Amino acid sequence: MKFNIRTHTCGELREQNIGEKVILNGWVDRRRDLGGLIFIWLRDRYGITQVVFEPDINKEAYELAKKLRSEFVISVEGTVRKRPEDAINKELETGSVDVLADKLLILNEAETPPFSIKDETDAFEDLRLKYRYLDLRRPALQQVLLLRHRMYQLVRKYFDEKNFVEIETPVLMKSTPEGARDYLVPSRVHKGKFYALPQSPQQYKQLLMVSGFDRYFQIVKCFRDEDLRADRQPEFTQIDVEMSFITKEEVFNVVEGLMKLLFKNVWDVDLHQPIKRLSYDEAMTRYGSDKPDLRFGMEIHILNEVFNQTEFKVFKEALMMEDGMKETINLKKGIVAGIVAPGCASFSRNQIDGLTNFVKGLGAKGLVWLKVQENGIDSPTAKFLSDGEKENLLSELKAQPNDLILILAGNKNSTLNQMGSLRLELAKRLELIKPETPPSLLWVTDFPLFEYDEETKRFYAMHHPFTSPRLEEIDLLEKDPGKIKAQAYDLVLNGSEIAGGSIRIHNSELQSRMFKALGISDEEANQKFGFLMNAFKYGAPPHGGIAFGFDRMVMLFAGVDSIRDTIAFPKTASAMSLMDECPSSVSEEQLKELHLKIKD
Repeated sequence: MKFNIRTHTCGELREQNIGEKVILNGWVDRRRDLGGLIFIWLRDRYGITQVVFEPDINKEAYELAKKLRSEFVISVEGTVRKRPEDAINKELETGSVDVLADKLLILNEAETPPFSIKDETDAFEDLRLKYRYLDLRRPALQQVLLLRHRMYQLVRKYFDEKNFVEIETPVLMKSTPEGARDYLVPSRVHKGKFYALPQSPQQYKQLLMVSGFDRYFQIVKCFRDEDLRADRQPEFTQIDVEMSFITKEEVFNVVEGLMKLLFKNVWDVDLHQPIKRLSYDEAMTRYGSDKPDLRFGMEIHILNEVFNQTEFKVFKEALMMEDGMKETINLKKGIVAGIVAPGCASFSRNQIDGLTNFVKGLGAKGLVWLKVQENGIDSPTAKFLSDGEKENLLSELKAQPNDLILILAGNKNSTLNQMGSLRLELAKRLELIKPETPPSLLWVTDFPLFEYDEETKRFYAMHHPFTSPRLEEIDLLEKDPGKIKAQAYDLVLNGSEIAGGSIRIHNSELQSRMFKALGISDEEANQKFGFLMNAFKYGAPPHGGIAFGFDRMVMLFAGVDSIRDTIAFPKTASAMSLMDECPSSVSEEQLKELHLKIKD
């Protein structure tokens, strides 16, 4: 079908175009037939232009316009004219003009879509994902993907100007499962052997440092076969960065420069440097999270000193908990922790019961609440507390009349995590975070090198096994590994981790000691990581880096609730693609070629 190339996009025409002959191509967004006049909104990814058909201008085009329906693909020729003052649409960028059509060509008809192609839709997500190509026509979703494109370009330009080299790493690699499950790819040529899809290019980028490429970056696909949620996908995109002959401070400088660029170009916000830093211990103690949201207050207070002589059974039992292991690991020691909800003493019993049920759902045994009044504390718990304890409690929390005090007691780690979740829930219920609330960006540093798993009775790397311990604590690898801090750091934006990295181990001897501390035998280490260990023997430079979760960054910068809205063709929470019904069965012939057989 022959048609003329557009002269303008559907978001381009303004008053300066009045009188021009134009050609527009796009989709019919909506149609109104007023009997004698037909109005359509013509849409493409650039915007919407109103087109008017009048029988006196072109009878044939007017009659053909009667056939138009939503999502028909058409080409229109006509003259730009000014709208009457009372017909100007200020919600459209093209709203001061329209196009009086003198020619119409229907390029393709369309069936009625299963949902309306508009920003605000009540269609269920599963339906939208099944017809993703229609969902992607919605302007709001297109704007997110256009923002993603713009952020791609900013990132590439920034790193290129900083003398980084973009190098692609393999998508088919050796399976070295450590953390999430690998996606495995069977080899047709090598019977019984498998490739893995990379969870990250971690080992390859370290090898590139050994190779002498002192500044590497890559915007790269990664894969993890893990249970999903709103901010996770089985395949996701990282901005991967590695540098040689650097310290943690140099990594911070490079990253903060990128974030300053993105803040300004996307949000028009000036980011002040250096950005705030919190140690892991401080973040957990004050906010109950290693990715704290600092856009509001309500810090957690440890109340052990306030209640160290208490007779209140709930607090006393928590404070008498013993460590499950060495004192330095401090996994089980109990705490009493409190938080102040300002001005919430007016909460009803139903509201407080809702908070109680919330923390119970997180594993807490209960929630102690106290309302601060002008003449003292109102709470069923008050009678179990001494006057001194009440006085010290108000002093420690700096609580004022009409405040609500909420307290949890129990195991240190779980209580802090529960209190951190309660803090976020209160912020949500109290609507403390407004659209105009300034963003919060910070570093969390000094993570533990290891975390101990009670079930398997062994240590695991908190980040990954190539993370360097603090050099002054290396001797603790064999003596007391739970006490070691890592040269690791996370970047946190608005309560979400958007990047994580570390200074790496670049010495084969230290790497071997690290594997032993993790319970990985020499044989297993050689089988999984032998190529990396060997590379270290040939002059590996000191190096370190960071990896950004790019999908999550776009989600936060775009202000959407799910990374599925930042990916053109995402998977569901069960790792399904509803549009093309993937994953799907394959033929017996294909399985035979791969030397595989499906067992029930």
